[in-house]
Amino acid sequence: METKHILMVFGALVVLLVLFQFYQINTLKNSITGGAVSGKMDTSGWTQNEIMNYEMHGTIPARAQGSAGQSSPSSSGMVGGC
Repeated sequence: METKHILMVFGALVVLLVLFQFYQINTLKNSITGGAVSGKMDTSGWTQNEIMNYEMHGTIPARAQGSAGQSSPSSSGMVGGC
């Protein structure tokens, strides 16, 4: 009987953890995309070369990184983190 209670508590904790992580991921996605439905970065004002580098390599121009931000301080500015 005691093991059933322990398993139920453990299961409830796992469910709570999953729900919390789901909330965190959705919050992070919304902050990265700015709540945009399309999820695409605003490339208006970029040169054709900057757009090509972003689409092919994931690099964000230095002048646009202030508004887009980097995923981590040590990242190279690439979208995939490569």
